Amino acid sequence: MEILQDLQNRGLVHQTTDMDGLTKHLSDKQVTLYCGFDPTADSLHIGHLVPLIMLKRFQEAGHKPIALVGGGTGMIGDPSGRSSERSLNESDVVKGYSERIKQQIERILVNPEESSVNVRNNHDWLSSMTVIDFLRDAGKHFGINYMLAKESVSARIEQGITFTEFSYMILQSLDYLKLYEQENCTLQIGGSDQWGNITAGMELIRRSREDADEEIKVFGLTVPLITKADGTKFGKTAGGAVWLDPEKTTAYEFYQFWINTDDRDVIKFLQYFTFISEKEMDELKQEVDVRPGDRVAQKRLAEEMTKEIHGVPALEQAQKISTSLFSGEFKQLSASDIEQGFKDVPTYKTTKEEIGLIDLLVNAQISSSKRQAREDVSNGAVYINGERQQDLNYVVGKDDRIEEMFTIIRRGKKKYFLIDFS
Repeated sequence: MEILQDLQNRGLVHQTTDMDGLTKHLSDKQVTLYCGFDPTADSLHIGHLVPLIMLKRFQEAGHKPIALVGGGTGMIGDPSGRSSERSLNESDVVKGYSERIKQQIERILVNPEESSVNVRNNHDWLSSMTVIDFLRDAGKHFGINYMLAKESVSARIEQGITFTEFSYMILQSLDYLKLYEQENCTLQIGGSDQWGNITAGMELIRRSREDADEEIKVFGLTVPLITKADGTKFGKTAGGAVWLDPEKTTAYEFYQFWINTDDRDVIKFLQYFTFISEKEMDELKQEVDVRPGDRVAQKRLAEEMTKEIHGVPALEQAQKISTSLFSGEFKQLSASDIEQGFKDVPTYKTTKEEIGLIDLLVNAQISSSKRQAREDVSNGAVYINGERQQDLNYVVGKDDRIEEMFTIIRRGKKKYFLIDFS
């Protein structure tokens, strides 16, 4: 199937500058395309996944994607979709963010048939440009009325916009021009909020190459803004963003995010984020309609996404943790598993080799008093590593530790506590 037809079938095309022209362009030759990622944090989050996976789709269709890290534009800040100006980070901070994001992108876009992934940084050309070069070579091609008409600017006029952010559009346009000149890049993709910046880049290429003896064929394509069925923004949870860095969002937490997808969203997310076949998609839709409680589609989505971003070993670990939490059997878990799966449960640290169960329940604030602790134990409400313990004189010792580090206490049906002996 042609790449554009596949993207349309998946609902991934929001706007194109010339659908017919782009379709022919992609079918006639191997096309170089790019998408930009500004380093506003030390990790990308799942809001970046659609454009990232779009690059991978083009890559698998035989085209050449460039992931552009905005080490230069990240020093300025994109006003698109914002009601106020971003706080500006120091250059060393942006440089550190850029390197971390470059490594993430290279891992996600790895292609066994190629020696490396083409990741560029616009700091390479923007940092060496003087203000005079900027005004003479780029600024002269942009009319003020043209810039004011762009939504990223017009939406901010009433609240106020600085010249710094006002100039962002020109800087991003320079990116497209430089990649066109250096890499023969003829397609830029991005989120729907990037439409104005993308078309401005195309305009700069045409105006700056007016005297060149060549046919200018450049295109733009945007993907839709993803919202959930309940109307909230995709990618946000009660705890904040879901990051691609496992140090910020563990692979288990990442897996659970997808497992918890609403039935109304799961097929759409499978279409947006995965590469599974249309036939399997139809089968999963049938599962959602007939047996929604089995959450077969959600498990498939979580499996594909965790494998794609974190790899097979991390997926297997996340599945192992999930199975243990569901069954209440924890002895097969490793210390690493526990650190992921019980990251947010109340934790009590102790250096004692042994401690009476009643004292432990009180000290760890699992039970409110010794009287309550004795009642909890006697009533069978206390479990140690998944096994019920009703001995009031029981002493928690080395045999109750997993890898000599952790003991998991459960009180009642769902209240978990972690005892850390490390």
